[in-house]
Amino acid sequence: MTDTLGAIRRAKNILVIQLGDIGDVVLTTPSLRALKETLPEAKVSALVRRGFGSLLEEDPNLHEVIEVAKSRGKLAEIGGENFRLIRRLRRVKYDLAIDLRTGDRGTILAFLTGAPVKVTRYDPGRPFWHNRIFNHRIMNAGIGGPPVHPGVDLSLRLLRTLGIDTADSTPRLWVSKEAVEGIRSMLQADPAAAGCRWATANPFSRWKYKEWGRDRWIELIGWLWNEHGLRTVLVGSRDEAGAAEGIASKCGGGALNFAGKTTLGELAALLSLSTIHLGVDSAAPHIAFAVGTPSVTIFGPSDWRVWTVQDDIHRIVTPDDDCVPCQKKGCDGKERSVCLENMGTEKMKAAVGEILRAPGRRTATRRAGLP
Repeated sequence: MTDTLGAIRRAKNILVIQLGDIGDVVLTTPSLRALKETLPEAKVSALVRRGFGSLLEEDPNLHEVIEVAKSRGKLAEIGGENFRLIRRLRRVKYDLAIDLRTGDRGTILAFLTGAPVKVTRYDPGRPFWHNRIFNHRIMNAGIGGPPVHPGVDLSLRLLRTLGIDTADSTPRLWVSKEAVEGIRSMLQADPAAAGCRWATANPFSRWKYKEWGRDRWIELIGWLWNEHGLRTVLVGSRDEAGAAEGIASKCGGGALNFAGKTTLGELAALLSLSTIHLGVDSAAPHIAFAVGTPSVTIFGPSDWRVWTVQDDIHRIVTPDDDCVPCQKKGCDGKERSVCLENMGTEKMKAAVGEILRAPGRRTATRRAGLP
């Protein structure tokens, strides 16, 4: 253990492997900051899934962001891309590889780096070869003391056992000047958005049981426009663009559809310019939090306390049902959450209105990395 810790302290090239979802990447940013603060002479790089790298390109704690291709596609193309990736990873000669998850792909990539020290969280459920690859496995890493962001601490606690930590566990994303200018150009090109204040909203999730009713979103968007003079920019993936258009078309000019039109880096820029972000349990609220934009997020079956925090500018709205949070994939595991279906707009309007009416709230908000 002592030898391993000494090798970690001497590391000059460090690779952090985070092959999780978008929210996982956002919640990893304090771990990247902790590495750079503790080992300021080291070059810290991040390996993430393709398409996610633009979220981290401006992070001042990173030397390089590397993307790994999806495992699906034509065999020849996948093989060629993976070969080039492995050659690239080997060429750097990393001293330390840290896999923040316990999946097979991250394990194999950590092995293929050739790093003499490889660290991960011990998972008794993984096959024996997984745990043999890593020469330092963290068991029962404790939760840090306050203040702590629970979603962040899932990865940061692993580093903490190695003597790597940061006093600030706030997730932060840095947006590029080019991304901000691109978003401003997109908004100015739309007569409905030019010169007006606007909110952003992401009504969608990978998991349908986390979504709120479309009719409720239409009502809320209309209320924002009529009561607060805020148009709503709908965001989401390409697959969600049609559903977003369906909502926007029923909002009488109060909504714009940007779903599928931005990279993740541009989405971060869009949210950083927004007056407030409204969403469900998905990646976008994590991005809003990380760029300092006030937010109101709807949680139903999931326990929000595992992933985020509430403060003056970030609010959580949940149904009043006694079963919330049930931690299930919808009622009886049927991908349908009656608690969310029955929740009206009153609690959302109250939370949003409180934030919008607070004096100086918008100008007091810290904007992470905003040019």
